[in-house]
Amino acid sequence: MLCIWLSTQEPQRNLATEEYLVKNFTEDIFMLWQNAPSIIIGKHQNALSEINIEYVNEHNINVVRRMTGGGAVFHDLGNLNFTFIKNINKNDKTVDFKPYIDSVIYALAKLEVEAKFEGRNDITIDGKKISGNAMAFHDNRVLSHGTLLFSTIMSDLSNALKVDQEKFNDKAVKSVRSRVTNISEHLKTPMTVLEFKDKIMESIVEQAGDYSFYQFTSDDLIHIDRLEKEKYRTWEWNFGKSPQYNFSKKARTLGGTIEVMLNVIDGVMEKVHFYGDFFTQRNIDELESQLIGKKHDKDLLNAFFDAIPLSEYFNNVDKKSLISLFF
Repeated sequence: MLCIWLSTQEPQRNLATEEYLVKNFTEDIFMLWQNAPSIIIGKHQNALSEINIEYVNEHNINVVRRMTGGGAVFHDLGNLNFTFIKNINKNDKTVDFKPYIDSVIYALAKLEVEAKFEGRNDITIDGKKISGNAMAFHDNRVLSHGTLLFSTIMSDLSNALKVDQEKFNDKAVKSVRSRVTNISEHLKTPMTVLEFKDKIMESIVEQAGDYSFYQFTSDDLIHIDRLEKEKYRTWEWNFGKSPQYNFSKKARTLGGTIEVMLNVIDGVMEKVHFYGDFFTQRNIDELESQLIGKKHDKDLLNAFFDAIPLSEYFNNVDKKSLISLFF
């Protein structure tokens, strides 16, 4: 088994590394890594319906789509991520988290933490979630990864993932919110998250028996760089891959009540309608037509509304108030 500790804390980089390893290596791999504050959404999720976009933007939280299914999770430097990559029979792609979760539960038991495998893909302590897990297959390889909440700032977790689902009508996979706890609160002997990382690695190495620590080559890094840039840092992957959805939001502004209704396909607005008791100097249909085909993206809308005579479409409505109706 190859063992790897990723020193980077950039989620785009770390997720690109995972994909590179599962698609280009043949050895079994175990990897530990951390991300700066970020929301990692499942492959089949609608990105915007999983995040509190105002909080995310205000706190500069990354939003990145991963290659595995499952729900959205919050990462910060109080969270430790683990990845198992193994060879399998390509004709038997059974989603089975137990072998990987059992290895982590064993590692926690060595720290006198009594954890359990519960539900479909969770690790819990006293009924509270400390780990969510997800999986993906590539040819005869499987990637199974999960979180380990060690000392995560719980207020950031809950605020970043707090979403009004009534705004969205879609068929995307929705995250299930669970009661959570930090592992650090259940340790007999206090330690830092980096000391905890070392303990987890020691235990996995012990269980593996045959192992070596791997250092990326210059060729590895070239391929990871390319994947990070061309996929994991793109709007097209992180937001454009969202399934089709309808979005609506209504609010009272200084210029009257405005309701925005959108139909979005592949992250692009295909239908846009404004309703309300606002006043306008120009036909609102003109504005709706101009928005069709544009990305459902805050930065793009900000630039778009800067470039048009907004006051002629919405009397006494400022740009910030209008943009807030789109998210």
